Amino acid sequence: MINKIKKIILKKNKSKIICLTSYSKNFASIIDKHSDIILVGDSLGSVLYNHNTTRKVTLNNMIEHSKSVRMGVNKSLMVVDMPFESYRNKIEALKNARKIIKATKCDAIKLEGGYKIKEIIKHLVKNKIFVMGHLGVLPQSISEKFKSKGKFKNERNKLIKDAKLLESLGVFSIVLECIHSNTAKIITNSIKIPTIGIGSSSNCDGQVLVTDDLIGLNETKIKFVKKFVNIRKVIEIGIKKYKSEVIRRKYPSKKYSY
Repeated sequence: MINKIKKIILKKNKSKIICLTSYSKNFASIIDKHSDIILVGDSLGSVLYNHNTTRKVTLNNMIEHSKSVRMGVNKSLMVVDMPFESYRNKIEALKNARKIIKATKCDAIKLEGGYKIKEIIKHLVKNKIFVMGHLGVLPQSISEKFKSKGKFKNERNKLIKDAKLLESLGVFSIVLECIHSNTAKIITNSIKIPTIGIGSSSNCDGQVLVTDDLIGLNETKIKFVKKFVNIRKVIEIGIKKYKSEVIRRKYPSKKYSY
């Protein structure tokens, strides 16, 4: 685990970090061959359960999906999101972080926020929990219309200050979500730990996307999402072939029967 963390940190300024989400063993076993980090994100709330917010995702949701993912991970660092209201204070945070790690055998956990959760992060790190930070757009905290962060001076300065604070507290990397390009660049150059961007430009040390988005399984139109393949069409082709062969009594043939 420690070696995996060090490997990620050493990629800073050397090679881009590849991070992707997974919520199941099957996806994880494919992604693991090509990624440095596999994130079991609370984005599973919208991707799998059609929730309109990550706030509805439970601790049990995260644990059960992470247990499945763990079976498909071999080389990648496995990080699990701590869901909304699972780290309201440092005692609760440590209890739930340990519960996640014990049940899923993940390598690290991720929390959203900066200054407001500094005591929580400090307590987790003190108790040997590996923590990934998350700044910028914080899905668990959104109560207004979605908009990017860090375009204006006051917001930019706060993000830079928070990033430096998280580094000082001992997080090993920070996700920067939907942060203005120049601000993402300043943050990345201001700290010694890696930044992993999502909608925050190529100025970050690595990138993360929701796998279901990049393969076209989700019909999302978010600005930062590029569809690298349309897997929905591939699935539809297979289903149409199955339907056709069943109707024409071609399947199951003797080869596929007992």
